[in-house]
Amino acid sequence: MKIKDIMTKSPVTLNPEDGLGKAVQKLMDEDIDGIPVIDADNEIMGLVSKKHILTAYIKGIPPDTPVKGIMATEIDSIREDESVEKAWEYPAGTLPVVDEEGKLVGILTKTNLLMGYYKDLQEVKRLNKELDAIIESSYDGFYITDGNGYTLRINSAYSRITGIKPEEVIGKHMKELVDKGVYSQSVTLLVLKKKKPVTIMHDIKTGKRVLITGNPVFNEKGEIERVVTNVRDITELNRLKKQLEETKELTQRYHMELQELRNKQQELDGIVAKSTEMRKTIEMAEKVAKVDSTVLILGESGVGKEILAKIIHASSRRNNGPFIKVNCAAIPETLLESELFGYEGGSFTGAKKKGKPGMFELARNGTIFLDEIGELPLNLQPKLLRVIQDRELIRVGGSHPVELDVRIIAATNRDLEEMVRKGKFREDLFYRLNVVPITIKPLRERKDDILPLIVHFVERFNKKYQLNKRFASTTVDILMEYTWPGNIRELENMIERLMVMVNDDVIQPHHLPGRIKGTALTINHLLKDDAIIPLKKAVAETEKNLIKKALEKYKTTRKAAKALGIDQSTVVRKAQKYELSKVFDFDAHKR
Repeated sequence: MKIKDIMTKSPVTLNPEDGLGKAVQKLMDEDIDGIPVIDADNEIMGLVSKKHILTAYIKGIPPDTPVKGIMATEIDSIREDESVEKAWEYPAGTLPVVDEEGKLVGILTKTNLLMGYYKDLQEVKRLNKELDAIIESSYDGFYITDGNGYTLRINSAYSRITGIKPEEVIGKHMKELVDKGVYSQSVTLLVLKKKKPVTIMHDIKTGKRVLITGNPVFNEKGEIERVVTNVRDITELNRLKKQLEETKELTQRYHMELQELRNKQQELDGIVAKSTEMRKTIEMAEKVAKVDSTVLILGESGVGKEILAKIIHASSRRNNGPFIKVNCAAIPETLLESELFGYEGGSFTGAKKKGKPGMFELARNGTIFLDEIGELPLNLQPKLLRVIQDRELIRVGGSHPVELDVRIIAATNRDLEEMVRKGKFREDLFYRLNVVPITIKPLRERKDDILPLIVHFVERFNKKYQLNKRFASTTVDILMEYTWPGNIRELENMIERLMVMVNDDVIQPHHLPGRIKGTALTINHLLKDDAIIPLKKAVAETEKNLIKKALEKYKTTRKAAKALGIDQSTVVRKAQKYELSKVFDFDAHKR
C-alpha cells in the first residue's frame, strides 16, 4: 500500500503572509495538529502546529502576525509513492506528502496510518485464518521454512505422518536438524541449492514410506522467500485424491478472493479526477462508504454515477458482498416488481415452481444500485418505501416477510424534487432516498478533467486495439472547449470512434465531427488550420472566448472587467449577448 492510498488529499494550507488568527481558525475548524505553509508554486515552506500557536500566544505575539515568523522551516516530508511502512520512520504527527516534483499533494497523520493499517490488518487476519484452516485441513503434511532454511511451521498432518512434534523443529535450521539425525536428508536444502522443485522418496522412523516434494516460493526480486515441503504417505494416494481436489478448490477460491481485492483497489486507483470538484465528490463518496446510509447520486447522463456507486461499494465494509445493478428504466413495468422483489412459486403464469428471489435478495450483505430511480412507476414506489423503512420485503404472491441486509444506492438524471411537486414521485420515498445526496457535476463544469480523461481513453484504446495514435494539440484544444452534453460517456465514445476510424496516426481538427468543431471555433484554431473566415466573425469569436476565459478565471464580472480593461457593465452586456449565462452561474458573476 502506498502513501497516496491513505493520505488526506487536498489538505488545508496557509500562505506565508496569513496571520496567526487565520491559522488558529483553520486548526480549530479542521481539528488537525498542523498546517503546511506553501508558496505560490505549491511548494512547502514550513509547518504551523498547535504548539507554535500556543508558544506565540504565551509570548503575546499579535494575531495578525504572519505565520512565516513562527512556522517551523526544517520539516520532514514524504513522497506519495513511498510505502506506508516508510511513514512510520517519521516522528511528526502531521507529515506533508509531496509528488515527484516536490509539490504538496496531501497530508499524512498517524490517524491515516492507523486506519490504513487497521483495514489491512483485518483483511490479513481473515486471510491468514482461512490459510491456516486450509493448511490444517490437508491430509498431507506441510513443512514450511524461510528463504534461509529456518523452520517456520508444520501442520498436524506432518506430525501424524512423521511423529515429529512442532517444538522439536520450529526455529531450527535444516542443516542443524540433519546434523542431529532428525532427518537423514533435507529436501529444503536441495531446493535452496537448486532453486527449483525437488521430489524424493524417503523412509521415516514411523515405518512409513513417503513422497516428499519441496517447492520454492520466489519474491518479486527472484529470491527464494519460502520453501514449502509436501509430505505424502504414498500408501494412501487413492484415499487422498478426492481430498486433494477439495484442497485445490479452496486454494483457487483463496486466490480469487485476493484477485478480487486487487481488482477493487485497481478500480479505485483507475479513477480519473483531477478537478477539485470531482476530487471532493470522490472523497465524499469514500467518507459515506464507511456507513450504511442510503445514498442518492444526482447528475446528467454519462457523468459516471455508476462508477461512483461502485467506489462507495468497494470502499465499504460490504465490499466482499455482491454489487447488484438495476436499471429501473430498462425493465418493463410488468416485470419490474417481480425482478426487484422476487416471487413465490405459482404466483403467475410462467413462474418457476419454487419461486425466484429478486434483486434485493440477491444483493444480501452487499449493495443494490437502483439506477434511473426517477423512472420507477408510482405503483411500485410504496413497496420500495417499505423495503427501505423496514429492511424487509414480501415477494409477489407471498405472505411472509423476508428480512434484508442490503445497502441502497439510487441514481437519477431527473429533478426528483420537481417530480414530487408534479405528483410524479412520492415525497416520502424521495426523503427516504435523499439521506446523503451526492451531485456529480457535468463535464463542462469541470474542464480540468477533460485532458486527463482524453489521455486515459487514448492509452486504453491504444492498448485494446494495439494502436499507436495520438491527438494533435489543436485537436485537444477544441475538445477542451466543447460542452460535452453527453459528458464522459460521449467523450469516451468519441475518442474510440476517432481512433478506430481515422487512418492517420495523429488525429487532427479536421477529423472531428462538425458539431464539435463548430462549438469550439476560435481564431487560434482557425489560424492553425489555415482557414479564412469573415473578419467580423473572427473578432466576435475572439471577444466571446476572452470574456469566457476571464469569467472562468476570475469568477466575478468585476474582476474579469478589470483584467480585460473594460467596464463591468460591458462584461455583463457582452456575456448576455454571447449567452454565457447558459454556461456560468451568471447571478453569481454579477458582483
